[in-house]
Amino acid sequence: MTATPYARVLFAGPDLAEGSFAELFRRQLIALHGEEALADIVDTSAGHDGLWQTVQASPRPLLVIDLDPQSSAQHLDWLRSELAALGAPEHLFVASLLGQFDSDPAGAACALAGRAELHLECASVPAIPASHAWSCIPPHARRLLLCNGPRCTRRGALPLWKKLRETLKAAGKLECEGGVHITRTQCQFPCDLGPTASLYPDGEWYRMRDEEEVLRWVQERIVEERQVPDLLIKT
Repeated sequence: MTATPYARVLFAGPDLAEGSFAELFRRQLIALHGEEALADIVDTSAGHDGLWQTVQASPRPLLVIDLDPQSSAQHLDWLRSELAALGAPEHLFVASLLGQFDSDPAGAACALAGRAELHLECASVPAIPASHAWSCIPPHARRLLLCNGPRCTRRGALPLWKKLRETLKAAGKLECEGGVHITRTQCQFPCDLGPTASLYPDGEWYRMRDEEEVLRWVQERIVEERQVPDLLIKT
Protein backbone atom coordinates (compact mmCIF):
# COMPACT_ATOMS: atom_id res chain seq x y z
CA MET A 1 0.00 0.00 0.00
CA THR A 2 1.18 3.53 -0.70
CA ALA A 3 2.62 5.02 2.49
CA THR A 4 -0.08 6.73 4.54
CA PRO A 5 -0.12 8.75 7.78
CA TYR A 6 -2.62 6.31 9.31
CA ALA A 7 -1.99 3.84 12.09
CA ARG A 8 -4.42 1.48 10.37
CA VAL A 9 -6.49 1.30 7.17
CA LEU A 10 -9.69 -0.79 7.13
CA PHE A 11 -11.51 -2.11 4.04
CA ALA A 12 -15.25 -2.29 4.79
CA GLY A 13 -18.21 -3.44 2.73
CA PRO A 14 -20.62 -6.29 1.99
CA ASP A 15 -19.61 -9.56 0.31
CA LEU A 16 -16.04 -9.38 1.58
CA ALA A 17 -16.23 -12.65 3.53
CA GLU A 18 -17.33 -15.08 0.82
CA GLY A 19 -18.29 -15.17 -2.84
CA SER A 20 -16.53 -14.26 -6.06
CA PHE A 21 -15.86 -10.62 -5.21
CA ALA A 22 -14.45 -11.57 -1.79
CA GLU A 23 -12.22 -14.23 -3.36
CA LEU A 24 -10.86 -11.80 -5.94
CA PHE A 25 -10.37 -8.95 -3.47
CA ARG A 26 -8.61 -11.13 -0.90
CA ARG A 27 -6.35 -12.74 -3.48
CA GLN A 28 -5.30 -9.34 -4.81
CA LEU A 29 -4.80 -7.90 -1.33
CA ILE A 30 -2.55 -10.82 -0.33
CA ALA A 31 -0.50 -10.33 -3.51
CA LEU A 32 -0.03 -6.67 -2.62
CA HIS A 33 0.52 -6.81 1.14
CA GLY A 34 0.62 -10.40 2.35
CA GLU A 35 -1.70 -12.55 4.45
CA GLU A 36 -1.59 -10.14 7.39
CA ALA A 37 -3.57 -7.58 5.36
CA LEU A 38 -6.66 -9.83 5.56
CA ALA A 39 -7.05 -8.74 9.20
CA ASP A 40 -7.98 -5.26 7.92
CA ILE A 41 -11.05 -6.50 5.99
CA VAL A 42 -14.45 -5.98 7.67
CA ASP A 43 -17.49 -7.61 6.06
CA THR A 44 -20.73 -5.63 6.57
CA SER A 45 -23.15 -8.04 4.88
CA ALA A 46 -24.99 -8.69 8.16
CA GLY A 47 -24.73 -5.11 9.44
CA HIS A 48 -22.12 -2.63 10.65
CA ASP A 49 -21.74 -3.65 14.30
CA GLY A 50 -18.52 -5.49 13.48
CA LEU A 51 -17.12 -2.36 11.82
CA TRP A 52 -17.97 -0.15 14.82
CA GLN A 53 -16.27 -2.63 17.16
CA THR A 54 -13.18 -2.86 14.96
CA VAL A 55 -12.93 0.92 14.72
CA GLN A 56 -13.20 1.32 18.48
CA ALA A 57 -10.45 -1.26 18.99
CA SER A 58 -8.11 0.24 16.38
CA PRO A 59 -5.35 2.82 16.90
CA ARG A 60 -5.71 6.36 15.58
CA PRO A 61 -5.49 7.98 13.12
CA LEU A 62 -7.68 5.54 11.22
CA LEU A 63 -8.90 5.42 7.61
CA VAL A 64 -11.95 3.41 6.53
CA ILE A 65 -12.13 2.55 2.81
CA ASP A 66 -15.80 2.18 1.86
CA LEU A 67 -16.33 -0.75 -0.56
CA ASP A 68 -20.13 -0.82 -0.63
CA PRO A 69 -21.20 -1.29 -4.29
CA GLN A 70 -24.27 0.89 -3.61
CA SER A 71 -22.30 3.69 -2.01
CA SER A 72 -23.34 7.29 -2.61
CA ALA A 73 -22.80 10.74 -1.13
CA GLN A 74 -25.72 10.09 1.24
CA HIS A 75 -24.19 6.78 2.32
CA LEU A 76 -20.89 8.52 3.08
CA ASP A 77 -22.68 11.19 5.13
CA TRP A 78 -24.28 8.43 7.18
CA LEU A 79 -21.04 6.48 7.54
CA ARG A 80 -19.10 9.55 8.66
CA SER A 81 -21.74 10.54 11.21
CA GLU A 82 -21.86 7.00 12.65
CA LEU A 83 -18.07 6.87 12.92
CA ALA A 84 -17.98 10.31 14.53
CA ALA A 85 -20.34 9.05 17.25
CA LEU A 86 -17.72 6.46 18.25
CA GLY A 87 -15.39 9.15 19.58
CA ALA A 88 -12.21 10.95 18.47
CA PRO A 89 -13.77 11.96 15.11
CA GLU A 90 -10.85 14.28 14.32
CA HIS A 91 -8.70 11.15 13.95
CA LEU A 92 -11.17 9.19 11.81
CA PHE A 93 -11.32 9.44 8.02
CA VAL A 94 -13.34 7.84 5.21
CA ALA A 95 -12.59 7.34 1.53
CA SER A 96 -14.79 5.67 -1.07
CA LEU A 97 -14.70 4.24 -4.57
CA LEU A 98 -18.45 5.02 -4.71
CA GLY A 99 -19.23 1.58 -6.06
CA GLN A 100 -16.94 1.99 -9.09
CA PHE A 101 -14.87 -1.20 -9.22
CA ASP A 102 -12.63 -2.44 -12.01
CA SER A 103 -10.79 -5.73 -12.47
CA ASP A 104 -8.37 -4.75 -9.68
CA PRO A 105 -10.57 -3.67 -6.73
CA ALA A 106 -7.87 -4.26 -4.10
CA GLY A 107 -5.33 -2.27 -6.09
CA ALA A 108 -7.80 0.58 -6.54
CA ALA A 109 -8.67 0.57 -2.83
CA CYS A 110 -5.02 0.57 -1.78
CA ALA A 111 -4.22 3.39 -4.20
CA LEU A 112 -7.14 5.37 -2.76
CA ALA A 113 -5.63 4.97 0.71
CA GLY A 114 -2.63 6.96 -0.48
CA ARG A 115 -4.64 9.86 -1.92
CA ALA A 116 -5.16 12.14 1.07
CA GLU A 117 -7.01 14.72 -1.02
CA LEU A 118 -9.87 12.21 -1.41
CA HIS A 119 -10.17 11.42 2.32
CA LEU A 120 -13.05 12.91 4.29
CA GLU A 121 -12.85 13.80 7.96
CA CYS A 122 -15.48 12.45 10.33
CA ALA A 123 -15.30 15.58 12.48
CA SER A 124 -17.88 18.36 11.93
CA VAL A 125 -20.15 16.30 9.67
CA PRO A 126 -23.21 18.45 8.84
CA ALA A 127 -26.31 17.40 10.77
CA ILE A 128 -29.28 15.97 8.90
CA PRO A 129 -31.88 18.75 8.46
CA ALA A 130 -34.90 18.45 10.75
CA SER A 131 -37.18 18.96 7.76
CA HIS A 132 -36.29 18.20 4.18
CA ALA A 133 -37.96 17.14 0.93
CA TRP A 134 -36.73 13.58 1.41
CA SER A 135 -38.74 13.44 4.66
CA CYS A 136 -41.97 13.41 2.63
CA ILE A 137 -43.53 10.21 1.30
CA PRO A 138 -43.65 10.59 -2.51
CA PRO A 139 -47.10 10.23 -4.08
CA HIS A 140 -47.75 6.78 -5.54
CA ALA A 141 -50.40 4.13 -6.12
CA ARG A 142 -48.08 1.11 -6.05
CA ARG A 143 -44.74 0.12 -4.56
CA LEU A 144 -42.22 -1.95 -6.48
CA LEU A 145 -39.51 -3.63 -4.42
CA LEU A 146 -36.51 -4.61 -6.53
CA CYS A 147 -34.13 -7.10 -4.94
CA ASN A 148 -30.53 -5.94 -4.61
CA GLY A 149 -29.43 -8.89 -2.52
CA PRO A 150 -26.06 -10.52 -3.26
CA ARG A 151 -27.31 -13.10 -5.77
CA CYS A 152 -29.61 -10.71 -7.67
CA THR A 153 -26.83 -8.11 -7.72
CA ARG A 154 -24.53 -10.66 -9.33
CA ARG A 155 -27.24 -11.23 -11.93
CA GLY A 156 -27.22 -7.54 -12.87
CA ALA A 157 -29.80 -5.97 -10.54
CA LEU A 158 -27.91 -2.66 -10.13
CA PRO A 159 -28.00 -1.53 -13.79
CA LEU A 160 -31.60 -2.81 -14.01
CA TRP A 161 -32.51 -0.55 -11.07
CA LYS A 162 -31.23 2.46 -13.00
CA LYS A 163 -33.06 1.39 -16.16
CA LEU A 164 -36.26 0.84 -14.18
CA ARG A 165 -36.16 4.37 -12.75
CA GLU A 166 -35.36 5.89 -16.14
CA THR A 167 -38.16 3.96 -17.86
CA LEU A 168 -40.79 4.76 -15.24
CA LYS A 169 -39.79 8.43 -15.29
CA ALA A 170 -39.96 8.58 -19.10
CA ALA A 171 -43.43 7.01 -18.93
CA GLY A 172 -44.60 9.61 -16.38
CA LYS A 173 -45.11 6.89 -13.76
CA LEU A 174 -42.28 7.45 -11.29
CA GLU A 175 -43.36 8.53 -7.79
CA CYS A 176 -46.39 10.56 -8.83
CA GLU A 177 -50.16 10.36 -8.44
CA GLY A 178 -51.16 6.97 -9.82
CA GLY A 179 -47.51 6.03 -10.26
CA VAL A 180 -44.96 3.68 -8.74
CA HIS A 181 -42.64 4.21 -5.80
CA ILE A 182 -39.62 1.92 -6.19
CA THR A 183 -37.30 0.69 -3.46
CA ARG A 184 -34.20 -1.51 -3.44
CA THR A 185 -34.23 -4.31 -0.90
CA GLN A 186 -32.00 -7.07 0.40
CA CYS A 187 -32.79 -10.68 -0.49
CA GLN A 188 -36.46 -11.31 -1.28
CA PHE A 189 -36.14 -14.84 -2.71
CA PRO A 190 -36.46 -16.84 -4.97
CA CYS A 191 -32.85 -16.11 -5.90
CA ASP A 192 -32.54 -18.60 -8.79
CA LEU A 193 -35.25 -16.74 -10.71
CA GLY A 194 -33.77 -13.29 -10.15
CA PRO A 195 -33.35 -10.45 -10.35
CA THR A 196 -36.76 -10.45 -8.64
CA ALA A 197 -39.25 -7.67 -7.98
CA SER A 198 -42.49 -7.59 -6.00
CA LEU A 199 -45.39 -5.22 -6.70
CA TYR A 200 -47.76 -4.02 -3.97
CA PRO A 201 -50.62 -3.80 -3.09
CA ASP A 202 -51.15 -6.25 -5.95
CA GLY A 203 -48.98 -8.91 -4.31
CA GLU A 204 -47.36 -9.89 -7.61
CA TRP A 205 -43.79 -11.16 -8.03
CA TYR A 206 -41.81 -10.77 -11.24
CA ARG A 207 -38.44 -11.63 -12.71
CA MET A 208 -36.56 -8.86 -14.54
CA ARG A 209 -33.46 -10.35 -16.14
CA ASP A 210 -32.48 -7.68 -18.65
CA GLU A 211 -33.34 -4.22 -19.96
CA GLU A 212 -35.76 -5.62 -22.54
CA GLU A 213 -37.85 -7.23 -19.79
CA VAL A 214 -37.79 -4.00 -17.76
CA LEU A 215 -39.03 -1.98 -20.73
CA ARG A 216 -41.78 -4.47 -21.51
CA TRP A 217 -42.88 -4.78 -17.89
CA VAL A 218 -43.23 -1.01 -17.45
CA GLN A 219 -45.15 -0.62 -20.72
CA GLU A 220 -47.51 -3.56 -20.28
CA ARG A 221 -48.03 -3.77 -16.51
CA ILE A 222 -47.84 -0.10 -15.49
CA VAL A 223 -48.70 1.98 -18.55
CA GLU A 224 -51.22 -0.36 -20.19
CA GLU A 225 -52.42 -1.89 -16.88
CA ARG A 226 -52.42 -5.48 -18.12
CA GLN A 227 -50.82 -8.67 -16.90
CA VAL A 228 -47.40 -9.91 -18.07
CA PRO A 229 -47.81 -13.64 -17.37
CA ASP A 230 -44.47 -14.82 -18.75
CA LEU A 231 -42.58 -12.54 -16.32
CA LEU A 232 -44.79 -13.45 -13.35
CA ILE A 233 -43.29 -15.66 -10.61
CA LYS A 234 -45.83 -18.04 -9.11
CA THR A 235 -45.87 -17.74 -5.30
